[in-house]
Amino acid sequence: MQNQPYYRPLRENDFYADKRSARPIIQGTVARGHLDADTYFYTGKIGSNDGDYMPFPVTAEVMARGQQRFNIYCAPCHSELGDGNGMIVQRGFKHPPSYNTERLRKAPIGYFFDVMTNGFGAMPDYAEQVPPQDRWAIAAYIRALQLSQHASESDVASGEPIAKQPPPGVMVSPPFDTQGATTAVSAPPKPNSAPANGGEAKP
Repeated sequence: MQNQPYYRPLRENDFYADKRSARPIIQGTVARGHLDADTYFYTGKIGSNDGDYMPFPVTAEVMARGQQRFNIYCAPCHSELGDGNGMIVQRGFKHPPSYNTERLRKAPIGYFFDVMTNGFGAMPDYAEQVPPQDRWAIAAYIRALQLSQHASESDVASGEPIAKQPPPGVMVSPPFDTQGATTAVSAPPKPNSAPANGGEAKP
């Protein structure tokens, strides 16, 4: 049992008629956990058309997850506002369209899932990096970004106050200087002056 015969991967083998030691997978074989029976959940499409509904309820937790994943995977190009002016775009990468264009505001939510899954134009696919559940959460967050840029007072429920400024204790930082200009915020602190002749620096 210590020295058993074995076949190296892809090496020729005279035992089988086709000379292959690696046997082909039986037709219809599905890897464990990859049945993917819910076609819409995994493609975002109904037939050949993009669907326009979420395959699961959108909760506060789903939106928070979508925002987190969006800021990690999407914001470098699309920016956290979704205007297409992300950090690597400011460094010369191709400018993606803003989510606030008329075309993308009218696009079904399945379209965004499909683009994340298969890529589009200069955008690569993110099917390996982002699982389907998170891709749907990101799509829901993109829709929220679009609504936030075109909301009106009539969209607020009756009796709900409309904030005119951030609540107490919340500070909105100014935009970060991405072009290398030295500002009061981005300037590094000045080093302490060196002591003269090896003595202690004066206070």
